[in-house]
Amino acid sequence: MVRKNDLIEFNIDKVAFPDKGEGEYEGHKIKFKGGIEGQKVEAKVGRKRKDYIEAKIINVLEKSPLETETGCPHFRACGGCAHQTLAYEDELKLKEKQVLDLFAKDGLDINYLGIERSPIVQGYRNKMEYTFGDEEKEGPLALGLHSKGKFYEIVNVRHCNIVDADFTNILTIILKYFQQLNMPHYKKKTHEGFLRHLVIRKALSTGEILINIITSSQRQLDSDDFVSNIMKKSGMFKGKIVGILHTINDSLSDVVKADRLEILYGRDYIVEEILGLKFNISPFSFFQTNTLGAERLYSIVREFAGDVDDKIIFDLYSGIGAIAQIMAPMAKKVIGIEIVEEAVSKARENAELNNLNNVEFMCGDVLKMVDELEDKPDLIIIDPPREGIQPKAIRKIIDFNPEKFIYVSCNPVTLVRDLKVFVERGYKIDKVQCMDQFPRTVHVECVVLMSRK
Repeated sequence: MVRKNDLIEFNIDKVAFPDKGEGEYEGHKIKFKGGIEGQKVEAKVGRKRKDYIEAKIINVLEKSPLETETGCPHFRACGGCAHQTLAYEDELKLKEKQVLDLFAKDGLDINYLGIERSPIVQGYRNKMEYTFGDEEKEGPLALGLHSKGKFYEIVNVRHCNIVDADFTNILTIILKYFQQLNMPHYKKKTHEGFLRHLVIRKALSTGEILINIITSSQRQLDSDDFVSNIMKKSGMFKGKIVGILHTINDSLSDVVKADRLEILYGRDYIVEEILGLKFNISPFSFFQTNTLGAERLYSIVREFAGDVDDKIIFDLYSGIGAIAQIMAPMAKKVIGIEIVEEAVSKARENAELNNLNNVEFMCGDVLKMVDELEDKPDLIIIDPPREGIQPKAIRKIIDFNPEKFIYVSCNPVTLVRDLKVFVERGYKIDKVQCMDQFPRTVHVECVVLMSRK
């Protein structure tokens, strides 16, 4: 008899996207989060469901035959990556299989073009969001990523291999600075404390670096001393610091947001260049975290779009307008819709920066804004957040009845769900291609071309 909180051992038989593991113990199907196919694990029994038992992995007892790499020294403790111990080719095969399983499960017939590898696998991220905390209760101040499977504990990540050395050096300098001042981190249980997050962005093409320290308002930051401490060590960085910001956030939720933002040094944006276009990226703007991967991703979108000369394009969930502006030089007109006001403002600035006069950006919820569009689109490009397209919005979008849709998705689960609606409404899936934007993690991008039947 298997009881709650029992410790059990079994082999991982399968891992579905993104990290839903399955195994078997004494005739019971076990489901859990994480793990790699072929591992033998020890797990703690959770709730019993109708057809399976929930569990939580406690220890990996035996490695999977797929685990041939040493990986990152933080791998077992940190919750950021999942595939550090796999050869990259095996990681790609695993992601590819998981995506194809999702399509097969829902009976969607596709023309699959394969998975494209990231141009770089290590040091590829252009943005990192670190959290202040402690590695153990009441321990010394830490700055890094959340411990695997834990909400409060933080792992110092001084050797993270998915960022370049500038990120690690900045993190180390700032952590040491606040340790010497004995500054308290913000405690999520009591909502007391000062230090909350550190966000670093770095442009690949220009080397520009933006540093944003996020605190509560419960203490004062000595701005001049903080900036001086960083800048006097800036000679050790490969890139150039162009902005240091202080964001005050008293929200009870554990998210990076601004009640107030102060520029302590320089400016509040970095400039990145992709496919010949420049983009000003502000602190809270969404931008693909893998710059070289983004170039390839957007190239796939352009290839799928084909000849758009004299065509009207809608770019829904347009962010700072990267896709819209990449398509604009080839199109008659492009209209982007984005709900985040700051992103729309940056999109308009970027269009002006790139001398594009045939692209327009509207601010608002896609569900409501599509009612205000009067143009008849030939192509609609959709790049929604992880939760996919809102059910009411998807029907309004399809009602435009364009010749083609291109759906760019960072979540194949919601992608497959949404594609079924397009198929039911008279569209066929012409092409599907995966692009690995997120090496060493469970995530993968998919690009889908659909045409009217």
